[in-house]
Amino acid sequence: MAEMTVELVAVEQRLWSGTATLVSAQTTEGEIGIMPGHEPVLGQLIEGGTVSITAVDGGRVVAAVHGGFLSVTATTVTILAESADLAQEIDVEAAKAVLASNSNDLEAIAIAKGQLRAVERA
Repeated sequence: MAEMTVELVAVEQRLWSGTATLVSAQTTEGEIGIMPGHEPVLGQLIEGGTVSITAVDGGRVVAAVHGGFLSVTATTVTILAESADLAQEIDVEAAKAVLASNSNDLEAIAIAKGQLRAVERA
């Protein structure tokens, strides 16, 4: 089975690193799926988007990402996010509270929406 090296990195920490068979991410050009041997590409991640990684052992990693970039070579995928949260670490009630607060903080709203999407996809 073909595989590729994947790193999911936020500004302050590495969230996941390993080998995978599939990565999907929401970019400003639309959702993109990356498999081993994919043509090189550089994509801009959307604000409040998600990334899904299928590891070679069949495990799945889903994260909410807020901005950043996706860099793809034939053998590696690097996801550099401004901020990111693994789906299993997201406080769903806190995210829902942000959306219910009628806040004018568009960035906080986008992050909360991305977190809820990641939990749904996990």
